[in-house]
Amino acid sequence: MSQRIDLAVAAPEGFRAVLALEKYVSTNVEPTVFHLIKLRASMTNGCAFCVDMHSGDALAAGEDSRRLFAVAAWRDAPFFSDRERAALALTDAVTELGEHGVPDDVWDAAAAFWNERELADLVLTIGTINLWNRIAVPTRKAPPE
Repeated sequence: MSQRIDLAVAAPEGFRAVLALEKYVSTNVEPTVFHLIKLRASMTNGCAFCVDMHSGDALAAGEDSRRLFAVAAWRDAPFFSDRERAALALTDAVTELGEHGVPDDVWDAAAAFWNERELADLVLTIGTINLWNRIAVPTRKAPPE
């Protein structure tokens, strides 16, 4: 499959706006949680480009490959702290966003670990990766060879 369109070329102002949001979240969320969120949402959304990029970024930042593989089955894997599990559960709930939104128990679990500003930054991070996924999947952006 070939890429359908390059949004950075077709809509450079819009693409730069998304990059600005990416820059904000990448500097306001702790790296380990940031990488887990990015990878989990990308796996859920089936975005090969983003799974490749974010797993590589996480490895380069020192993340353990075993934990990265286990993100696909995080509920059953013993490698994640309660805090990381809360972030992953919030990522799933926001990414899948069912008819009733984010359940209170998921929100409350995250709120037990992060203050209001930190929760806002987590939600922005989850929203941003979902936007990137929704750009890469329909345009068929492929991982580099």
